[in-house]
Amino acid sequence: MSILATLTAAIESQDPHLRGHSARVSASAESVARRLGWDERRVAVLRLGGALHDVGKIAVDVAVLRKPGPLDADELAQIRRHPEAGAQLLHGIAEFKAALPCVLYHHERWDGSGYPSGRAGTRIPVEARLLAVADAFDAMTSPRPYREALTAENALEELERCAGTQFDPNLAGGFVDAWRIRVQGGGLPARAVARQLIA
Repeated sequence: MSILATLTAAIESQDPHLRGHSARVSASAESVARRLGWDERRVAVLRLGGALHDVGKIAVDVAVLRKPGPLDADELAQIRRHPEAGAQLLHGIAEFKAALPCVLYHHERWDGSGYPSGRAGTRIPVEARLLAVADAFDAMTSPRPYREALTAENALEELERCAGTQFDPNLAGGFVDAWRIRVQGGGLPARAVARQLIA
């Protein structure tokens, strides 16, 4: 836990816009996983992966992280190296071994057009697939120097629009349902696909 706290503090010191991001991603993903009936072992991996998913940004130039505008091609390439940098940083720390696939694959896309390895569909670990949804939602609903934050509803609509291309459609749907029902104060509606989510 001491190592985790140190890493989290180091990530957040790089960019003020990252403050609280990993904790929010971890918490929202865990909430959805529990509603979908994931077992405690898988939830624990998800929670740890959420806390560590952006650790590779420690290796990214601070000027790139804090740039108040769109990134150029070289800067974007540097950002896209952070999953591999994070996995390399954590490699060899036994306590974090289970979270390595989350760190490495949380920017893969359902249609195979993500990075770093272009994995598609269920070849992407399910924990990384759910973190991808939670990560995108938090990024969209957080302000940046070059854009305002989206409302939660607009971000949910974007998740729905990208389900089946960027995101696992079942997990994106589960996240959207969980968020909307939580706002309404009810429980997650039963989804016929829930038993198939752990692939």
